[in-house]
This record gives sequence, structure tokens and C-alpha cells, in this order.
Amino acid sequence: MTPFGERLRQLRSERGMSQKEMAQKVGVSAAYLSALEHGHRGLPSWALLQRIIACLNIIWDDADELQRLALQSAPKVSIDTAGMHPLATELANLLQQSIGDLSPEDLDHLIQRVRALRNRPDRLA
Repeated sequence: MTPFGERLRQLRSERGMSQKEMAQKVGVSAAYLSALEHGHRGLPSWALLQRIIACLNIIWDDADELQRLALQSAPKVSIDTAGMHPLATELANLLQQSIGDLSPEDLDHLIQRVRALRNRPDRLA
């Protein structure tokens, strides 16, 4: 499941809406919506995302969060490290080989660490 799929399922469930009902309202099949929630489909189009936001009747922060999660939830990721430092290639390969063995706590720790490093004031642009 992707972060987007998890949040989508949570919002839909909070509103007491079945997948079939929501799928009809946003104009997709229930199978597609299920695949989207489970991370078996790619990112939704901007138009579909807007229909989902309207269907769930969410505004401001929740809508922004859902859009942000959609952009960060590609279920199949590739990293092109050509031209980067060799350590970047090593890191990308290490993640590819071991990410499935990491606990949610480990993953959260890595995410927070990368975010902190990315936002460092002395970071090169």
C-alpha cells in the first residue's frame, strides 16, 4: 500500500463509503479504486485526484495532504544515479535490496533523516 492509498482508504472509510460507491461517484471502476488504494496502480491523474477530493468533501489541509501524498506514492520507483557520486549508486542499490526487510520504524527513521539532510541550511543546491 502507498501513503496515498492508505490515506485515501482512511478518508473513504471515515465517511462510511464503500469502494463501489466511491468508484461510481468519481467515475472509475471499483477494481481500479481498489488497485489505487493497494498501490497496484500508478498515480491518479490530476483530474481524478480533484474528483476524489470533491467526492470526499475535503478542503484545505486535507486536500493539500492528499495531493502531496499522491505525488510521493509512485509504487514503482527507479533512481538514475548516472553522473552522481558513486556513493549515491551504492545507496540506491542498498535500498533496492533491503527495503522490504525494514520495519515501519526503520523506514520512518530513514525518511526523517533524509528529510533533515535535505533541509540542511549548508546543503548544496
